[in-house]
Amino acid sequence: MLPKTMTAAVLVRPGAFEIQTVPVPQIGPGDVLIKVARVGVCGTDIHIYRGHYAAGWLPLIPGHEFSGTVAAVGDGVITVDVGTRVIADINIGCGHCFYCRKNEVMSCSEVKQLGIHINGAFAEYVKVPQRLVIPIPDDMPFDVAALAEPLGCTVRAAKKSAIRFGESVLVIGAGPVGNFHVQLARAIGAAPIIAADLNPERLRLAKECGADVVVSDMSTLDSAVRAVTGGRGADVVIESVGLPALYERAFDLVRPGGRIAAFGLGGEDAVVRFAPQKMVLKETGIRGSVAAMGDDMHDALTLLRFKRIDVRPFLQETRTLSEVQDAIEAFAADPGILKMQIIV
Repeated sequence: MLPKTMTAAVLVRPGAFEIQTVPVPQIGPGDVLIKVARVGVCGTDIHIYRGHYAAGWLPLIPGHEFSGTVAAVGDGVITVDVGTRVIADINIGCGHCFYCRKNEVMSCSEVKQLGIHINGAFAEYVKVPQRLVIPIPDDMPFDVAALAEPLGCTVRAAKKSAIRFGESVLVIGAGPVGNFHVQLARAIGAAPIIAADLNPERLRLAKECGADVVVSDMSTLDSAVRAVTGGRGADVVIESVGLPALYERAFDLVRPGGRIAAFGLGGEDAVVRFAPQKMVLKETGIRGSVAAMGDDMHDALTLLRFKRIDVRPFLQETRTLSEVQDAIEAFAADPGILKMQIIV
């Protein structure tokens, strides 16, 4: 018998969580109710917490990097049973428009994301449409499975930027997703891989996880990149921070004919300047990528299942549901923490 109420961390206004007793989500036909086991804290949660993103949707239960167990299913659900261990694609589109058909759900006019626009997983239970629920292997720990969503975001970026073996890759920003970018580039067979960040601890972890060269002094970045790319610049530059100044530098760090992967999310008013003539003459490509959708989640889960990703740096810090506010503040304050997870 399911309880009628549950404990949830509700962001009532920017900077203020309240631990509340709220109704368990009511499921309808085609819905799946998931008992949350683990949920990660990510940079998007920090932006929401600070009121810089999705503020119009408050009060809200955030949390979108989660794993758990199916607790109940609605009429017509045939893909999972009660007791199935699962993760979920968080992007809920209409399911039938031009963009949904092409797995470009974030461009759907009706898209909403769990934990960003509608209540998410900083709670004991979360409701998800069955088409977005993905079973996980019985032997995969919940903390590892909860990494599938952020890893899936970087999987999509690698696909969009078409990284190939033997290509040089520069990752600007060696935080959580930056580390995943490094590891995916290594798994694909890219070489050399350069990671740039101001934080020595993040660079140490990037080096351990696959970077060939790490750079902390940004004034030397250009010379460091050219030293290992025959003076050309990187085949692919991934901006994973979201600063206009770093996007502008990416145009100088990519080789003629290379590609820039726009991944770092800047503010709504952020503007990047570039020289169209130089971009045309150098045949530079730029491609944006934002979230894991469809196959990206399945591919990320496969990489985790077969241990193509070193997850150890991401599983060092945990808090309980009642400590969500402390968890977000600690994660935001300490750049040495690659991932914070909530045990529900």
